[in-house]
Amino acid sequence: MAKPAIGTKLTLNNGNTMPIFGLGTWKSKPGEVKQAVKFALLEGGYRHIDCALIYENEDEVGQALKEVFESGALKREDVFITSKCWNSFHSRAKVTEGCKITLSKLGLEYLDLYLIHWPMGYAEGNGMSPSDGKGGTAYSNVDIVETWQGMEDVHKAGLSKSIGVSNFNSEQVAKILANCSVKPVNNQIEVHPYLTQKELVEFCQKRDITITAYSPLGSPDRPWAKPGDPSLFEESAIKKIAEAHKKTPAQVLLRFAVQRNLITIPKSVTPARIAENIQVFDFELSKEEMETIFGFNKNWRACGLEEHKSHPLYPFNIPF
Repeated sequence: MAKPAIGTKLTLNNGNTMPIFGLGTWKSKPGEVKQAVKFALLEGGYRHIDCALIYENEDEVGQALKEVFESGALKREDVFITSKCWNSFHSRAKVTEGCKITLSKLGLEYLDLYLIHWPMGYAEGNGMSPSDGKGGTAYSNVDIVETWQGMEDVHKAGLSKSIGVSNFNSEQVAKILANCSVKPVNNQIEVHPYLTQKELVEFCQKRDITITAYSPLGSPDRPWAKPGDPSLFEESAIKKIAEAHKKTPAQVLLRFAVQRNLITIPKSVTPARIAENIQVFDFELSKEEMETIFGFNKNWRACGLEEHKSHPLYPFNIPF
């Protein structure tokens, strides 16, 4: 396989293409995300922005896109935009409703990729995190097959060129494949050296479903981080590999994902970091270095959503 270069795209199972590197916008605060998106597109060489309704910043991402497109520097078709159907929009009709809310916020007529954000449905009509009255979340019993039918409606209506899933385990992916008329093109999952996801990546790639790696740096800025949580940036073997390549530990971690042919979407709002993150196409990790980094796997999740373990569709109750 040719070495990935900036601008590399993966061909999806429907013939559309998706840039292998993008800017994540999860945890990007209002007031910061607009400039981050503009910088990434206009200065950083990015052509892929990853969004979601639950991030509550799509209106500001939309302002950035509007300004970029109006400047004439880029056209809509130059930029790949992903968004996600939130848990409280899982019934068939609600999927289209949720997608239209996202499109309105982003100021777009279509998405390039729309994903079911999580397999777990929440009760509908009571906000994005409906209360069960006991300090928890009210769930719905909508099955992923019904939600997928809604995703196919979105696709058929031309609201998204491609559709896929996120945080789905192998059994859930298999269930969609057995009950779909439009095949998912992508499964967006947490992937980094502490959670290499070898089995799930292989399972999806064998079925011609691409993988997007979110939190490829281990999400060090997650709001619920605790002292003593492991930190990839502090691992001496990763620092040593970075020194050997005259790169930063972050660039090594991102190269690890890209070299596995995973679509990689690090989040940052800092221009210098946004520019640095994409500079991972001018070096290659050796087979031994890749094996060393694979050796860090401990099935540790930054985004386990363990408070939802009791949901019948919680995805992490099986090995993969």
